[in-house]
Amino acid sequence: MGITDMLLVGVGLSMDAFAVSICKGLASQKVVWSRALLTALFFGAFQALMPLVGWLVGTQFIDLVEPVDHWVAFVLLAAIGGKMIWDALHEGDECQPYDPAWGKFFAELVVLSIATSIDALAAGISFAMADIHIGSAMLVIGLTTFALSLFGSVMGNKLGARFEKAATLVGGAALVALGLKILLEHLGAL
Repeated sequence: MGITDMLLVGVGLSMDAFAVSICKGLASQKVVWSRALLTALFFGAFQALMPLVGWLVGTQFIDLVEPVDHWVAFVLLAAIGGKMIWDALHEGDECQPYDPAWGKFFAELVVLSIATSIDALAAGISFAMADIHIGSAMLVIGLTTFALSLFGSVMGNKLGARFEKAATLVGGAALVALGLKILLEHLGAL
């Protein structure tokens, strides 16, 4: 997988965190830099570590699934992307009101970081099947998520909610396209 493909994966996987960051920005009356940086750091770190967990699990079962690894990668990426597209088209406004209490903010941030990085865990399993260098993947995914989450947190109240669904749709479509590309390459169609 080349750098362009890895950046597409990073952007696709970071769309949930980006959308939540926009919500956090929308819910606050002004930019609180400490919270924006902490949000970006948590989202980036969780998005970087979850693929490693998935990759470690996937490498334990590589001999069992190697004959169908391209199908596994396709199904996982298509399922992640398809769910993102479904969520963007069918869910209502998920932005929660701003809460100034640091304790509640921190607890909510941990839960949101886990929730928005579950798809990265599944992607890590597909990375093991596709023999993708996990260190590079973690770096690209983590940095991409950090940058987009910081941007979303800071610019959320200026951009408005109108971009949240579009970003999730684009991210989902990118993951589905990448899964299809992996499948077609292994089938010899590309």
